[in-house]
Amino acid sequence: MRASRNFMNRHRYFVPAAVFLLSVVPAVAAIRLDVNLTDAPRRLIHAHLQIPATAGPLTLEYPQWIPGNHRPTGPIDNLAGLFIKAGGKELPWERDSVDMYGIHLNVPPGVSTVDVNLDFLAVPGATGSGENGSTSPNMAVLEWNCAVLYPAGQPAAAIPVEASLTLPEGWKFGTALTPVHQDGNKVSFETVSLETLIDSPVITGKYFREIPLAPDVTPKHFLDIASDVPEELELKPTLIDSYSRLVREAGALYRSRHYQTYHFLLSLSDTVRGEGLEHHQSSDNGIKQKGLSDPKIFIYEAGLLPHEFTHSWNGKYRRPVGLATPDYKTPMQGNLLWVYEGMTEYWGDVLAARSGLITPEEFHDVLASDVAQLNSTAGRTWRNLQDTAIAAQILRGGTPDYANWRRRQDYYIEGELLWLDADTLIRQQTQNRKSLNDFAGAFLGVGGNTPAKVVPYTFDDIVSGLNAIAPYDWRTFLNERLQSHDPKANVRGIERAGYKVVFADKPTCLEWAIQSQSGSVNAVFSLGLRINKDAVISDVIFDSLAFKAGLSPGMKVIAVNGHAYDGDSLPKAIRNAKTSKQPIELITSNAGEFRTVRLDYSDGERYVHLERINGTPDLVQDIVKPAVTKG
Repeated sequence: MRASRNFMNRHRYFVPAAVFLLSVVPAVAAIRLDVNLTDAPRRLIHAHLQIPATAGPLTLEYPQWIPGNHRPTGPIDNLAGLFIKAGGKELPWERDSVDMYGIHLNVPPGVSTVDVNLDFLAVPGATGSGENGSTSPNMAVLEWNCAVLYPAGQPAAAIPVEASLTLPEGWKFGTALTPVHQDGNKVSFETVSLETLIDSPVITGKYFREIPLAPDVTPKHFLDIASDVPEELELKPTLIDSYSRLVREAGALYRSRHYQTYHFLLSLSDTVRGEGLEHHQSSDNGIKQKGLSDPKIFIYEAGLLPHEFTHSWNGKYRRPVGLATPDYKTPMQGNLLWVYEGMTEYWGDVLAARSGLITPEEFHDVLASDVAQLNSTAGRTWRNLQDTAIAAQILRGGTPDYANWRRRQDYYIEGELLWLDADTLIRQQTQNRKSLNDFAGAFLGVGGNTPAKVVPYTFDDIVSGLNAIAPYDWRTFLNERLQSHDPKANVRGIERAGYKVVFADKPTCLEWAIQSQSGSVNAVFSLGLRINKDAVISDVIFDSLAFKAGLSPGMKVIAVNGHAYDGDSLPKAIRNAKTSKQPIELITSNAGEFRTVRLDYSDGERYVHLERINGTPDLVQDIVKPAVTKG
């Protein structure tokens, strides 16, 4: 999953040293699952299951720990209308008093199947799940876990499922599942394991287009787009070409394909939730309705598909041992998320540049954005990178209030800088004969082209893999960065690449796009605060000028220098103070209490940029140079 930009292996979960096979379907009776999306436009999803059972106690589980979410987000709060029958008679059921996802019942003698009817409410819910808000009047994205119950205590890979889907009239669909029959608007799919089913979402809509990518590459790749308006399906040929180049560049980098086919599922909507969720043979991506056509939006969404595509290798095929759980009840352990997500963030952005989705200069802006966010994160002094990974389940989905002190899911962006550091160090140590490209091909592509399966890895495996490319004290290298409490970001990789961090009075193109689209004001490196589009302070940097003046998140800015606040008034006041040398005056409201605050600041606007170090090699150009010339 891709996060928004706005002491190793201490607790190991034992996983067999071999693999989990996603495609294995045991020779046992299958669950029959019928999902009906005809009410999706009014945010209702109906499901009917026929679950093999024997007489006696039976516990059914609703999926809780959803792969890619790194926390227990199974949307149990939006499960409704649960009725269970056997032999035509209603069966009483009882929720487990501790495990809210567990349903207990007794199966009567002579019964071999229980029938389950349930509804899923695709509306906002407390879990923060991606299935909430996954429909609109013209489209729906189905993550199957929202509509499934399964027998407890069985590995997901050992439970076969025969799934079918009923669509609204005239809607088309895209998925990595294999359709075996279609009768009108009802589609039946090839029997797969529960693990594969939940790993294979469906996108469907009234306005839908499937675009083949890189037709010269096998296995086949598709971009499946649903939009709330038909005109957004008309992609520029250059954009389609870039996505085709992404397919080729990923193959060149990872030197393997661990899937039978791959589908980029993409929703373009201002109604359907934004998303970026990885799956082995597909990805569930959601951006704004004009996310592909408006350059101001696309600039910060360009890395989404490359990021989720990379997860097919890093996260799905190669997976940290603590995240390779056998079912959806076993808690996941995120201590290696700085690899799972951090390296994926790095390769996603590199592949975006190699594919032409962003320019090399925009790649510089991405790195500058990473540094800016980390350098304004006061919480680095008490919470290290390793803890942001271990604590992923409590950091994800948090409020922006005091986020700089609490810290965010920084294993993404700090992980990206860590892997840039490793890449440039390998290049330096080997006189540019080797790079992190070699590690990606060997470690993530191990085994060559294979069917979808899971090959877990540990911290020791990472160290060994790096040493196989370039002998070095990688254990110390990694531990120092994981356990550091340096208040400043790790810029060793940036400097080794031939750049330095500087401040300028203009935002980067990326920062400008973020502010213009969100309506926010970023005055972090001047006054020490951020203000959202509603004129409410969303964060105040600890020990900054704004913090010392008594400002805090939640306060509303009413006026700046005697004039009503708007999105331009504060940046203008900061610029004017540079010459006037007069304090900036804010009138704020805190729960109805008004206060005037004067900020004595005259250094102008300050935004992080990267600048070339004269006389040094430009390794960034080497890093983002395309590996494939064709296309």
